[in-house]
Amino acid sequence: MNNKELAQLARDSATKAYAPYSDFRVGAALITKSGNVYTGCNVENASYPATVCAEDVAVVKAISEGETEIETIAVACIDAKSETALFPCGISRQRLAEFKTKKVLVVDENSFEEYEFSDVLPFNFEF
Repeated sequence: MNNKELAQLARDSATKAYAPYSDFRVGAALITKSGNVYTGCNVENASYPATVCAEDVAVVKAISEGETEIETIAVACIDAKSETALFPCGISRQRLAEFKTKKVLVVDENSFEEYEFSDVLPFNFEF
């Protein structure tokens, strides 16, 4: 799967988001070291701390299937109010660091930008 296809999967996943409180639908699609693809969307909750980010849904799906390393993740917000594409939040970045993510695709309506994960989270927490 190429990056363009991964970016489109992230956009498609955002359409499945449950975001009745923020109207801020986010989708993610990742490819693992073994070549498998997993998707996710954000799932909001009236108790905001119980909300789950799209990136985290995709990561949990991958890990629950036995994956341990993420090659690339694409993240798309189809309701962004600005023309600037959005990066994963800090908690999601740390979760992605845990599984050796190499690249992040920040996806907007028509295109995407590719970043080395070390540039997105240069000082992740490690034991």
